[in-house]
Amino acid sequence: MPDTTQVRSSQEAVLPDDVTDPLLWRTAYDVAAAHQPDETGHCPSLLCGGQDAPCDTLTDARRAMDLARSGAPAEESVPAAAPRPRSRRRRKAA
Repeated sequence: MPDTTQVRSSQEAVLPDDVTDPLLWRTAYDVAAAHQPDETGHCPSLLCGGQDAPCDTLTDARRAMDLARSGAPAEESVPAAAPRPRSRRRRKAA
């Protein structure tokens, strides 16, 4: 059976001291690594279809890396267009 173990670049990256969510930071790091622009200034990912760099995915990955750190901006600075998480509390039936 072939060895299917993959080594992701985030496994070798040094986690910054102020990271509060290591899983989010490492996942975003891997996404950002996969969407680094090539020598022509375009995203090499097939999912991006050769978009100019930085592609939307790279921008989102960088934002996720920032949010995974304790120095992340307050919630008020999130753009109004960003979806807000719904409350998990259920209303009591009357």
